[in-house]
Amino acid sequence: MSDILTKIKRLTLILGDIGVLYLSLYITLLIRYQGIDIKERWAQHLLPFSFIFAIWLLVFYISGIYSLQIARTNLIFYSVLLKSLTWCAALSMAFFYVIKPGIAPKTNLLIEFLVLIVLFVAWRQIFNLLVKIKPWQNNVLIIGLNEETLKLAREINASPQLGLKVVGVINEGETKLEPNGILDVEILNPPHSLPGLIKIKKIKTIITALNPHHNPELVNKLYECIPLKIYFFDLPTFIEKFTGKIPVNSIGQIWFLENLKESQKIIYEIYKRAIDVVLALIILILTVPFLPILYLIVKLNSHGPFLFMQTRTGRLGKKFLAIKIRTMHKNSETNGPQWAIKNDPRVTRSGRFMRKTRIDEIPQLINILRGEMSFIGPRPERPEFIEKLEHKIPYYNERLLVKPGLTGWAQVNFPYGSSEADAMEKLQYDLYYIKNRSAILDTSIFLKTIKTVLSGGGQ
Repeated sequence: MSDILTKIKRLTLILGDIGVLYLSLYITLLIRYQGIDIKERWAQHLLPFSFIFAIWLLVFYISGIYSLQIARTNLIFYSVLLKSLTWCAALSMAFFYVIKPGIAPKTNLLIEFLVLIVLFVAWRQIFNLLVKIKPWQNNVLIIGLNEETLKLAREINASPQLGLKVVGVINEGETKLEPNGILDVEILNPPHSLPGLIKIKKIKTIITALNPHHNPELVNKLYECIPLKIYFFDLPTFIEKFTGKIPVNSIGQIWFLENLKESQKIIYEIYKRAIDVVLALIILILTVPFLPILYLIVKLNSHGPFLFMQTRTGRLGKKFLAIKIRTMHKNSETNGPQWAIKNDPRVTRSGRFMRKTRIDEIPQLINILRGEMSFIGPRPERPEFIEKLEHKIPYYNERLLVKPGLTGWAQVNFPYGSSEADAMEKLQYDLYYIKNRSAILDTSIFLKTIKTVLSGGGQ
């Protein structure tokens, strides 16, 4: 999958949305004022609505509407769109109530939303048709048959809005796996001429799931394809770009040596620390007046202390005391450390609300000021869990290369984990963050965290 094609598709979505927003405004004014003095009306509404549209686009981004994975007009898309438009409506009414730009927005907003919904859905339908036409269609060939490549092919072909289609998986060895109802994927024997197969199937991308160093014949076949202007990916790189995580089972120690360029992160780490300190101080000052109220709520709901301190493992394995508002009943772990689970009976009534809204993490701002944590990073785990998981999950301790965070790439992409399998999945997201961490990625995580908090996605 070409990065350029992906960026073009996402840019097309954004530019199309901008066009739809302004077109819906123009149609709204035509309907509202029946075409009378339309130029004057347009000039009056352009500036305030441009500001509103900028807010809406930010809401769309936070909600994930520009993720190609949910661009398909199905139930998930409509659910996300409905939630986004609800927030857009609330923010718009607040804006016009506070700013009062000299126009009568109530009726206009109602008409705007009705027109926008029709145009927006129509535009997304058109987009999904566009990505299926040949110039956009990217036929993919996977070399190497195993459970992971079959799973990847299944995911790709289940998401036609990505503009990708796996047209074949070459079984280079003699692996015997049942396709298990895989979607329109042909299992191929090694071809005599790989360039010939590429021309017949009109392949644009090749993913290799085999180590070319262990297969010289494969290298020769791929080398013959260079003049065909094919995009080549090894399996870990493609999965990283496709899913936003690093496939632990497909990498080795060499991957860490080649990809974790810690010496190039020095300036970023200085910048990040400055942001952590300034932001933590501001939020702490703003929230301190509410602590007495939170204290009363906690005390009225259960017996025990207001604050809860627990040993967590930080950067490079250094232990520290994480400070949180207590959300569980006192002595809730008399039988030893336990995974938190959905609808955990140990959580108090007030604690459930605080966890969903992340209010219980306010005292961890002190951990950030101490330099033990950051706003963004892998979740700080308990030493007992790390000691258990490091023996069962490969490279688990590599997540300790950076400071743990209040939120992170794994937290916004994967629900709260309560098993070893979940820990494995979250590690793959953590490794993606460690490799790609930057100010831009941190901003993206921060915006996605806002969505999680507003939707009550905490545990």
